[in-house]
Amino acid sequence: MPPAIILLALAPAARYTAGRAAVDGIEVIRLSDAERAITVSVAPSAGNMAYEMNVNGKNVLWMPRRNVAELKARPALAGVPFLAPWANRIDGWSYYANGKRYQLNRELKNAGEDQNRNPIHGLLTGSQAWKVISVEADDSGAKVTSRLEFWRYPDLMAQFPFAHTIEMTYRLAGGALEVETRLINHSEDPMPVAIGYHPFFRVYDAPRDEWRVHIPARDRMVLSEQLIPTGELKPNPYADPLPLAGLRLDDVFTGLVRGENGRAEFRVTGNKESVSVIFGPKYRVGVVWAPPRSGFICFEPMSAPTNAFNMSHAGTYKELDSVPPGGEWRESFWIRPEGFETNAAP
Repeated sequence: MPPAIILLALAPAARYTAGRAAVDGIEVIRLSDAERAITVSVAPSAGNMAYEMNVNGKNVLWMPRRNVAELKARPALAGVPFLAPWANRIDGWSYYANGKRYQLNRELKNAGEDQNRNPIHGLLTGSQAWKVISVEADDSGAKVTSRLEFWRYPDLMAQFPFAHTIEMTYRLAGGALEVETRLINHSEDPMPVAIGYHPFFRVYDAPRDEWRVHIPARDRMVLSEQLIPTGELKPNPYADPLPLAGLRLDDVFTGLVRGENGRAEFRVTGNKESVSVIFGPKYRVGVVWAPPRSGFICFEPMSAPTNAFNMSHAGTYKELDSVPPGGEWRESFWIRPEGFETNAAP
């Protein structure tokens, strides 16, 4: 009698997965797409920063620290930092909102300073106040949502007295990482919105001076010597594509050129590798920063320009968003890497 043959039905491996891991003693959320060999790592206790987006083993995000524990211990701008309640600079230690002047307290030491001792990049770049509220994966993608209850922290409220909650969702789907931000205003006054992100990108198949850049903008803001917009606009002077050789970029662009879906796509390209950063409609301003010999480029989605609170009060910027009492503001940008093959060593 022939031996019985037993057939085991094996479930196919899931394309998308999401889970928690301890890396260097730090909780990290990992989102993975097995089909495209993409893994995203997020450190909630280090500013809720995505510090890795590995594509076939190559991190398209620039990460200067040796590991995530060092990043948490010595916070640095790297990966995908969140800038709030203001992005970039304010022209001094006070700002206006709803016609009122608010004084920032330097002694609290929770706001960074630039080379001119102006406040820069808000209060949350290395915040440990983020709490993970969901980690999920299904056939459509993998995502993690974290929450920061700004209103619970007196030192934050002392600098920006608008009670609000922030929710951030990283969603990996279709070969792109979506970064969605939701602001919920609990205050009785409208809350101005001047948030942004400062993500760092790199490609590997060409040296920095051979990278080419696409900047979808009609206008460039004129900046003072302290890198504060003057209110004057000039046409975008750069070629498309723009070779980076010999250039130092630290420019603020507006009048973004958008597709039918309302999105604007910035892009850096090496030989075949490229990273696109796609701004949703409420990101009206893009900062491009590419210092010489740096090995990275930043495409910064910003809801408003540098010094937006004070420009709005002065009447030199008229598009500042605000969240009504009890209302919310929501927008996304997307990071899409392409051309990262397994046979090119990082």
